[in-house]
Amino acid sequence: MNHTFQILEFDKILKQLEELANTEAGKQAARQLEPFMYEGDVRRGLFDTSEARIIIDNIGQPPAVSMTGIDQILKTAEQGGCLSEEELETAGIVLTGVKRFKDFLIRCKYLELSLPYYGDDLNPLDELRETLAQSVRSGRVEDSASKLLRNLRQDIVRMEEKIRTKADNILRGNKQYFADSYVTIRNGRICLPVKKEYKSTVGGTVIDQSQTGSTLFMEPAAISALNEELEILQIEEENETRRILYELTGMIDAEREVFEADKKLLEKLDFLFAKGKLSADMESVEPMVNTDRVITIVEGKHPLMNRDTVVPLSFNLGKTEKGIVITGPNTGGKTVSIKTVGLFCLMAQCGLHVPCTSANLCMNDRILCDIGDGQNITANLSTFSAHITNVLDILDKAGPDSLVILDELGSGTDPAEGMGIAVAILEELKQLGCLFLATTHYPEVKVYAQQTEGMTNARMAFDRESLKPLYRLEIGEAGESCALYIAKRLGMSDRMIARAARAAYNEGEAELEIQKTLDHRPVRKSGIVKQKHKASAANELKEKFSLGDSVTVFPDNKTGIVCKSVNEKGVLQVQLPDKKIWINHKRVKLKVAAAELYPDDYDFSIIFDTVENRKARHQMDRKYQEGVVIQMDRE
Repeated sequence: MNHTFQILEFDKILKQLEELANTEAGKQAARQLEPFMYEGDVRRGLFDTSEARIIIDNIGQPPAVSMTGIDQILKTAEQGGCLSEEELETAGIVLTGVKRFKDFLIRCKYLELSLPYYGDDLNPLDELRETLAQSVRSGRVEDSASKLLRNLRQDIVRMEEKIRTKADNILRGNKQYFADSYVTIRNGRICLPVKKEYKSTVGGTVIDQSQTGSTLFMEPAAISALNEELEILQIEEENETRRILYELTGMIDAEREVFEADKKLLEKLDFLFAKGKLSADMESVEPMVNTDRVITIVEGKHPLMNRDTVVPLSFNLGKTEKGIVITGPNTGGKTVSIKTVGLFCLMAQCGLHVPCTSANLCMNDRILCDIGDGQNITANLSTFSAHITNVLDILDKAGPDSLVILDELGSGTDPAEGMGIAVAILEELKQLGCLFLATTHYPEVKVYAQQTEGMTNARMAFDRESLKPLYRLEIGEAGESCALYIAKRLGMSDRMIARAARAAYNEGEAELEIQKTLDHRPVRKSGIVKQKHKASAANELKEKFSLGDSVTVFPDNKTGIVCKSVNEKGVLQVQLPDKKIWINHKRVKLKVAAAELYPDDYDFSIIFDTVENRKARHQMDRKYQEGVVIQMDRE
């Protein structure tokens, strides 16, 4: 599938066209439809589509004709084979379809179009069609196929009735010999259900027996001769049927060229009317085509969008400008607009109508597109790399008769460099002389397009009140992304808007009239609750026991004084009357707090330190004393 077809979704249009065709050849023609390069072919394709549309609008849909299996039927006939009843019936149905289509086209002649005159070349082979209809029906050769066949079948019916009557008489006259009171057919022969012990009494030929073996299904000798006569009649009837099938096959083979011509013409008409149906379904019109490199669309609607809600596109290119740079907000319809233009050009050049009020579309030797992010993971290409790869390929292929469509020009990289690349690409397209459409957000590119001969700007309209894109293309005006405006309307603070504007456009604070009080973001209280660590519990214990507290030490109930507070292990040091001990805080209970026993500036070294250490500290506080040692307690 052509890559451009997929990007512009023309493959979906072809899928719709294929579904509207009835014949396999018509469907295949839809799948293989491509733009014509000869202007006469384009005009002929559009002309045929228009006439098919006029017929559909005035008379209705043409009758559907199934051509399934006709190729194999004609091949079998050509090779001397014998067509089955079903195949002959199919051939008759095809000829009936030809007759109905021919009659339909005859009714269309009052419209004074050329398309109905195709019907003059259709030959429904009336005599053969009637012969097939009389000879074959519901998969069976009819009695009316020949006088001999009718007589043979009548004789068969009379003989079967005679045999059944004879068998019934035997059954009623000798009930004691039979297991049931009815006549049955086994292996194609009329039989009687004889009890096993009366086999010899009844006489005749055993044809079958029951599962238990107690009942034998016998053809009595009295009706054997009659059955033989019946078999002869059936053989003759089969031979006559076979003769008729061969005769009808030969008649079809004799008209094989007519069949093939009818088939070919019906397939062509099927495709033409499929185009007309597509035009009617999309409410399309015939566009004008030109080779003057001009594109004009009036109220065009993308055929894959809801026609009741889509905003019509009006567009002009080629009269004074070769290129249009479209700007505007995201989701504003830029991509839909450029895809609509490209799709309309493709459809018209393929002979299809386009959904609009009117259009004048130029022929293009190529329609080259770069739409979408184009990222290729397997090829290890980023979005920007993929874009550049595609664009370089487009620049290599484009010429004066090409239409180039580029979406988000220069995106996916550093803005300053992307802008420069976008301008360089536009300049190259201008030099190539092709028609081109490009979308961008870069303001510098808008300025370039405005100042460059042969280019113009266009914008997608945007409703500032509802913050909704209007999907309306306005040519001649540069658009804006409206990002700052949208952000402000959605609640972004003036301070942030001002900062964004300064970064984007180098606008001063005074120009934006932003209050100085907005320069600082208000600090909000965090809603995060932090987990308490073990160190916090140790701090709580330190606050519980202070230096100098009088405490009771368990389990001995001794009284002591805290000389070192609780450490991270939950252990504190207590001075007892005769020694200092380290003890877990759980074995200590506060008796009297130090604050109640001592003044605020009390020197606890009087209680806890030795006289020697106190003297050493006093000397060290005055000046360094060599050889003086302060002995510290070990924890």
